Amino acid sequence: EIEAKYTKKMQVLRDELDLRRKTEIHEVEERKNSHISELMRNHEKAFSDIKNYYNDITLKNLALISLLKEQMEEMKKKENHLEKEKADVLLQNKQLKEPLQQAQEQVLELQKKLAHYDKDKEALMNTKARLKVTQKELKDLQWEHEVLEQRFSKVQAERDELYQKFTKAINEVQQKTGFKNLLLERKLKGLLSVLEKKEVELSEVFAASNVDPGALSLVSHKLEDVLNSKNTTIKDLQLQLARVCKAHNDMLQTFEAKLTAFGIPLDNLGFKPLASPVLGQ
Repeated sequence: EIEAKYTKKMQVLRDELDLRRKTEIHEVEERKNSHISELMRNHEKAFSDIKNYYNDITLKNLALISLLKEQMEEMKKKENHLEKEKADVLLQNKQLKEPLQQAQEQVLELQKKLAHYDKDKEALMNTKARLKVTQKELKDLQWEHEVLEQRFSKVQAERDELYQKFTKAINEVQQKTGFKNLLLERKLKGLLSVLEKKEVELSEVFAASNVDPGALSLVSHKLEDVLNSKNTTIKDLQLQLARVCKAHNDMLQTFEAKLTAFGIPLDNLGFKPLASPVLGQ
């Protein structure tokens, strides 16, 4: 019974499972069929799209080919036209080759002239600049010339005045110097003559009187002292005379130097300055 019971249950379960399996198979087939139908529709649509796309491309390519053919024909026409123009241009070039060569030679010559023109232009500008500078220097030199002329006139007047003053001073100094030299020489001659007389008188006195040798020695010493004093006076006078002569000669040299500096010849003085000889020379 238990085996029959479970056999029955197993049969029922088999039937249920078989039914479920059939149901599921039917559902799977339906899904498969629907999926196949959908894929077919999609494929047909894609095929239609691709067909339309390639049809469009084909039409466009055909149109482009026809357009390119037309353009090619036009290009051939243009090429033929350009060939004709090329031939014409080559002929014209051949005809213009000689004028072109002449024109190139003229261009080279003109370029050379242009280079010389630029150099001449630059030289002209430099010359104008130097001319301006030279004109300015000329104006400055003219102004300096006027100033120097005024200064020369002033210096010439001062020179004439100095010449007159110097001539007057020379005359005065010559007169004073000559007079003083004459006095000193006369005074020296007088003292020498007096000394000679004194010596002669002293000799006569010594010869006439028998003087004690000691007294004679004392008198001789006194006489020597007097003579030494007189000699000292003579030397002082000679030194004074030498100083005056030297000052006179220095003044003459200074005068001559001034005249030379002012451009006055020494012959224009009208007289020759007398140089005093220095004592002992």
